[in-house]
Amino acid sequence: MKVTREVHDVATPTGVMRTYLYRPEREGIFPSLIFYSEIFQHTGPISRLATALAGHGFVVLVPEIFHELNALGTVLGYDDVGKDKGNADKHSKPLESHDSDTVALVDFARAQAFCSCQIGAIGVCIGGHLAFRAALNPDIRGAFCLYATDLHSNALPSQPGNQTLMRCGDIQGELQLVFGRQDPHVPVEGRELIYRELNAQECNFSWTEVNAEHAFMRDEDNRYDPELALLMCQKAVAFFKRVLL
Repeated sequence: MKVTREVHDVATPTGVMRTYLYRPEREGIFPSLIFYSEIFQHTGPISRLATALAGHGFVVLVPEIFHELNALGTVLGYDDVGKDKGNADKHSKPLESHDSDTVALVDFARAQAFCSCQIGAIGVCIGGHLAFRAALNPDIRGAFCLYATDLHSNALPSQPGNQTLMRCGDIQGELQLVFGRQDPHVPVEGRELIYRELNAQECNFSWTEVNAEHAFMRDEDNRYDPELALLMCQKAVAFFKRVLL
């Protein structure tokens, strides 16, 4: 399907959140995906992946995940300056504010005439963590989490007892987690901890490890693996067509 793009400014309890909406150009009612980006926000690789997903029959919402900490429309560069700013933002915004962003996005999606009530979440890097986190919301029926960072380390700010992994037993929907075995941000010990906890809490999840580095989905990076990126995109489409349609 051909895809059209819109820009919306969504109200949240912590301020206006610019959100980029991708949807099929044809008439119809489609399930929605909240696509949580890397720390760099709405970059070219994120836009292209969102377009690919929308072309398979989804309304894709890409929020600026650090909207409280940057001017609307901010895109950080894939360089040391952008990385340092994005990591600072990551450690400044509490998880509870991401939760209220998710509620605002669910409400926004359900208010659109072209969106069904079926909503999923997908993300890469910190966005993979936020997609996992979004699944704590019972309105999110499934989450596809690509090399989710900080799940194993409990490093993101939150209220006591509200770190994401420790709450995985509250997730009602289905999870798919994908990790690169050569990813230093989620080493084998971290992956094993996540896997054990998901099993201990009897979560409904699938697990994939591939021979790839961190950011292997990013098509502007020397770690990019186009074969694996295409395969993961296909897996995500199949997953959401199963859980949302």
